[in-house]
Amino acid sequence: MTTYTLRAKRRRAALRTAAFMSPWLIGFGVFFAYPLISTVYFSFTHYDGFADPTFNGFKNWSYVFNDYPLFWPALRNTLWLVVVMVVCRVAFGLGIGLLITKIKTGTGVFRTLFYLPYLAPPVAATLAFVFLLNPGTGPVNSVLSDLGIPAPDWFTDPTWSKPALTMLAVWGVGDLMVIFMAALLDVPKEQYEAAELDGASSWQRFRFVTLPNISPIVMFAVVTGIIQTMQYYTQPLVAGKVASGIIGSSGQPFEPGYPDKSTLTLPQLVYNLGFQRFDYGSACVVALVLFALSMAFTALLMRRRGGLIQAGD
Repeated sequence: MTTYTLRAKRRRAALRTAAFMSPWLIGFGVFFAYPLISTVYFSFTHYDGFADPTFNGFKNWSYVFNDYPLFWPALRNTLWLVVVMVVCRVAFGLGIGLLITKIKTGTGVFRTLFYLPYLAPPVAATLAFVFLLNPGTGPVNSVLSDLGIPAPDWFTDPTWSKPALTMLAVWGVGDLMVIFMAALLDVPKEQYEAAELDGASSWQRFRFVTLPNISPIVMFAVVTGIIQTMQYYTQPLVAGKVASGIIGSSGQPFEPGYPDKSTLTLPQLVYNLGFQRFDYGSACVVALVLFALSMAFTALLMRRRGGLIQAGD
């Protein structure tokens, strides 16, 4: 077989492979590569959405990091939510999944009851939580007062607003519960039986049998949870508006982050800068910070998982 024939065969194979990959390549280019490149480009320009963008160097970056007063509070709040909210959701999802897999009767009923809150629309769920946690008339504070427990101000107190949002997120943990249940039911029963024969306690069976088998699912839940929390927008915005009493006033200006910037997140800044102040260059800077943080968290988790696997081997 001649060299020309081999090259022709390889070329045809490459074209055939490219043809099969073309749907993914087109989607990647249109929905990821092009928006990312455009975001990087606009972050170095002055662009208001009407006039043509003009290059202004690092002015947007300097403004966001040094002069924009909402950036650092939003960054701290977002990182707080990533750490606390993701850990709580994963822990509660795994705990409820373990509980339901141990129940002998009524499993379907409990599974449905725990999953239903996840189906609630975010705005409706947030409105309900703000009503339930209302400092003056909410039933939660009424019960706490009757029990002699100091009642927090929840969404009107900067100290309690993020824990209240975390409670809202944990309430809708049904998606993780279903994922963890499927993983737990897939753990080989022979390993549990062997551990019991060796005298392992319940905690030892969970640590040395359950966790190693479901570790890929735990990693999936953590990574997707971080990405979702980095995009956390609707719930804190609605909670801040309702708690401030501005939700029913159409057209009234509202600075996100009520109370005292405690519910402010980076996605809210993207909207505030891009669609309220028409500063698309600075909005792109915040979007790139979100992207970089998401990539950093994901890379760190994947690296730690790879190290744990090598250590286990």
